[in-house]
Amino acid sequence: MHNHTNVKPLPHLKKAVLIGNPNVGKSLIFGCLTGRYVTVSNYPGTTVEITLGDMKIGSEIISLIDTPGINSLTPISEDERVVRDILLKENITSVIQVVDAKNLERGLYITTQTAEMGLPTLIVLNMMDEAQTRGVDINIAELSRRLGVPIVPTVATQRKGIERIKKELPNSSIPRVRVSYSQTVEESLEEIEKIIPNPHFSRFIGLSILSGDGSLNEDLISRVPKDKLSSLAQLHHFSQISSKEYPISYFIGLKRLELAKNITQKVSATSFKSGSRILETLGRISIHPVFGIPILVSVLYVAWLFVGKLGAGVFVDFLEGTIFERYINPFFKIVIPKIIPINLLSDFLVGDFGVITMALTYSLAIIFPVICTFFIFFSLLEDSGYLPRLAIMVDRVFKLMGLNGKVVLPMVLGLGCVTMATLTTRMLETKKERLIVTFLLALGIPCSAQLAVVFAMASTLPPWGILMWGGEIATLLFIVGFLASCLVKGESSDLILEVPPIRIPQIGNVIIKTLARLEWYLKEAVPIFILGTIILFILDRLKVLEFIQNLASPVVVKFLNLPKEATNAFLIGFLRRDYGAAGLFDLQQKGYLSNHQVLVSLVTITLFVPCIASFLIIIKEQGLRTALIIGGIVLFLALLVGGITNWILGSLGI
Repeated sequence: MHNHTNVKPLPHLKKAVLIGNPNVGKSLIFGCLTGRYVTVSNYPGTTVEITLGDMKIGSEIISLIDTPGINSLTPISEDERVVRDILLKENITSVIQVVDAKNLERGLYITTQTAEMGLPTLIVLNMMDEAQTRGVDINIAELSRRLGVPIVPTVATQRKGIERIKKELPNSSIPRVRVSYSQTVEESLEEIEKIIPNPHFSRFIGLSILSGDGSLNEDLISRVPKDKLSSLAQLHHFSQISSKEYPISYFIGLKRLELAKNITQKVSATSFKSGSRILETLGRISIHPVFGIPILVSVLYVAWLFVGKLGAGVFVDFLEGTIFERYINPFFKIVIPKIIPINLLSDFLVGDFGVITMALTYSLAIIFPVICTFFIFFSLLEDSGYLPRLAIMVDRVFKLMGLNGKVVLPMVLGLGCVTMATLTTRMLETKKERLIVTFLLALGIPCSAQLAVVFAMASTLPPWGILMWGGEIATLLFIVGFLASCLVKGESSDLILEVPPIRIPQIGNVIIKTLARLEWYLKEAVPIFILGTIILFILDRLKVLEFIQNLASPVVVKFLNLPKEATNAFLIGFLRRDYGAAGLFDLQQKGYLSNHQVLVSLVTITLFVPCIASFLIIIKEQGLRTALIIGGIVLFLALLVGGITNWILGSLGI
């Protein structure tokens, strides 16, 4: 059970924080340690979300903070800055660092920095099963001896080692590793330590100053005497001159990496495991520029069969056609008028725009089975390690558009939730990339709920129809992205993308992820369906719906060649695109749409304006003026491309 709030919880006597690289299973471990009753909040003064929960160890309650994935505590992103600030400012009593056992060196790079902070640390060596599969053998006792901290091996997906984390946490200690820097750096650090008022973090803060970390300035200015600030600036300038052509941060990072690499080599060895040969080969082929394409097509085809045929066909037919249409709706249509004799109220519940007959039928009988199968399939892809490979395959296209390959990540996330994906655009390093990706997300990336309905509608089309739909969307995204890249000023940044190994999905993990997403759907999306139905009911009673239908009919009926009833779906699409898609799907189910009209509907609704939640996030991230421009362009392109599709199909006599 999650509670979204911006209010910080009451302080606890002890406070621990979970840190680690991205995709190391940190949040899963957090869930195992705290249970389901947690608080999600924005860290004060930022838009970065952190999760807080209580962990019980014996009779003691410890407040546990789950933080975003990071690669360094010398921040280059807002996520990394927030994690660093939590460690420096929140009176942390212990750090639980989750490390991917397959990528020990990468994790130890962060450990060198927690050591410089002087923070008691417990290291959780997660994904031990995958490390074993890949032939990675780690001497845990030797690693613990060298670092001077307790090490807990875990397999979070199977809950192995979770209880031991609680047992070992009281034994956490400051890592006994010290990076040896050049004489110039060490001398500068000695001078800085005399100036900084907080000796506990003096070495780390000193290194941050020498690295040119400007995000520390505000805090330093408030605590360091003004006459000493110029001395800090001079020390940074002197150290930078001595490092010649490279930034001094490069040498500091290099020294930390050398120590992490040295420890990794001393405590681990890798041997080839024959049992992993098939998965390793599959992993390599899946990102091959030629052989990876058939795999990509196969994955999409299986998704179409599972979501489009099974979910939208078998399950929807049963729930809507049998359960709702034969039993639930007829029952309430008889009972409600008898209980509530007032026509207005009974129509509100069981009329054409009734909460039961429309909102619940759409959300539970039509959308729920489709989105359930979609979430299962999406979780399987996620747990198998294929999603990053999907990103790499599409990455080549984005590079042709002059964008950083990192933009693929929000685009892939957009297939889950466009609103959250829009929020993640802040991880992109340039304003140009953030603006273009926000625009592309609003234009042509359907969220999971909408994509599920799109799959369902597309399942009745011949193969050429599906290819035409996908081809039009992809071509438009490419053209718009390319033109935007040329028109928007700025440069793209470089990308380093780590690809996890292909693995057999853990069924338990898939079930947990699917249930969590379905809980989100029932709590967040279903109320929107009800709200949308209420809006339609009011518009219908006030005759506004009829007025808008008449006003929009030249576009919907003549330009798009769709039935007049489709106007309702597009109207409610302003509230949520998936709800609009559900309305079109309902028309298709009732036989009101031919294949020609289904294809036009699919193109138009896929490119339709973003939902209200996404639009509000765009305003928050880009400003009202930019959001209105994006919304206007998206609406124009959706109707234009839908009309062109209709004209092409009509010209071909289809």
